[in-house]
Amino acid sequence: MDWQPESPELWAFLESLHRGDALSGTVVAIERFGVFVALDDGPAHPTLPGVGFIVIPELSWRHIDAPTDVVQVGQRVSCEFLQFDTYNAEARLSLKALEPDPLQAFADRTPVGQEIRGTVEKTVPIGVFVDLGGGIVGLIPSKEVYGRPAVSQVEDFEAGQEIAVVVTDIEVSARRVFLSMPKGPGAMVS
Repeated sequence: MDWQPESPELWAFLESLHRGDALSGTVVAIERFGVFVALDDGPAHPTLPGVGFIVIPELSWRHIDAPTDVVQVGQRVSCEFLQFDTYNAEARLSLKALEPDPLQAFADRTPVGQEIRGTVEKTVPIGVFVDLGGGIVGLIPSKEVYGRPAVSQVEDFEAGQEIAVVVTDIEVSARRVFLSMPKGPGAMVS
């Protein structure tokens, strides 16, 4: 739909926004694909619940199962403007952009080679995912556990088990933390 002649006030508002602008509003609808926000300074949208929209990955730095893990209808939110979606005539927003990145904070305080404790989250054929706290999950690749690629799921670990790990690499831009098992006795804690 060509929104410009249909809703000139909405179009003018959206064109006035700049990437990085801080906007506030109220969550008006939560869908499986994202969250609609009625912006305080924005006009009503002619067909959508709100002129602002937050996609699921922009809700939080941590993994979430549903948008309701982060927001509720009626909740006041502050967001950063990302872009003007000209197809839907909406402001794409980010809730997480106004919060510090926990992975960057982890990288700043945790040197590669440091031994830390974590809790086994799950095992998969490629390795063991370990919850390091604060929303940070790292991977012990199978070859780091056995010295070779695994053929089946890693079986020596159980979800919920506390273990010691060594940070081998932190890739903030790729959002990955790699781990290995400490060398020597006392590596596994239960």
